Amino acid sequence: MTIAELQKHFAENLREYYPVAEIQSFFYLLSEKYLNKKRIDVALTKNEKVSTNVQTLFEEAIQQLKIYKPIQYIIGETLFFDLPFQVSEAVLIPRPETEELVRYILNNTVRNNKLNILDIGTGSGCIAISLSKHLGKSTVFAMDVSAKALQIATKNALNNKVKIDFLEADILIDDAHYWTNIFQNKKFDIIVSNPPYVLQKEKNLMHKNVVDYEPETALFVPDNDPLLFYKNIAEFSIKHLCKDGILYLEINEAKGKETVSLLKDFGFHSIRLKKDIFGKDRMIQASKP
Repeated sequence: MTIAELQKHFAENLREYYPVAEIQSFFYLLSEKYLNKKRIDVALTKNEKVSTNVQTLFEEAIQQLKIYKPIQYIIGETLFFDLPFQVSEAVLIPRPETEELVRYILNNTVRNNKLNILDIGTGSGCIAISLSKHLGKSTVFAMDVSAKALQIATKNALNNKVKIDFLEADILIDDAHYWTNIFQNKKFDIIVSNPPYVLQKEKNLMHKNVVDYEPETALFVPDNDPLLFYKNIAEFSIKHLCKDGILYLEINEAKGKETVSLLKDFGFHSIRLKKDIFGKDRMIQASKP
């Protein structure tokens, strides 16, 4: 089988499942992974023979795509902020709106300052690692409740050649002694979090490739307590931020005003609610008094 024949076979098998442009995108991602060929290389070598082993890998990918497994999980990696990240079903696939959050932080931060930064709920480590890469003089900490997620985040830090202090911790634990044992009396200049914020009732509006594969504990919150994580993050941050330290949050687009009100109740000031490129309330910046 040639590359051209493989591409045709791939498209024919998935045409009832995905739009044409998405199928093409999948093929080129798999070609880069399994053939070590970028899109232009595929176009220039269409008559090249494909080994049986590679054909098998593509066939396995077809079957996984038919049950809507995300392409990022199939190839085991993705790009975030132009950096490579390993991903598995233990972590969320990094989103473009989270890239916007990182860019927002960098645009508001003096690059040469030596800062203490904490990422709460780090998952793949995409926020912490991207910040460390661009704020090289800063010390970056990242915590997550999932040991499996931290294993992946640790690999990603090594692959991207940055030093992150990873910690297994649960932000929902409201116990001063618990946090003293973890952080002693450490204070942070920046705390950032992209916590779970999708309501359970929104689950049936989401695509199967998210609901069936991405970790539920990293996505959903109870319908009767939509700001659960933000309450705990705010309480933690008001205690652990330096004076004039800044909290950055990614939020549910429908809960912007409520989240702002919550932060005001905790004593934060200079609160800014920022929209993403789609015009949806997506980020909050708040300062500690």
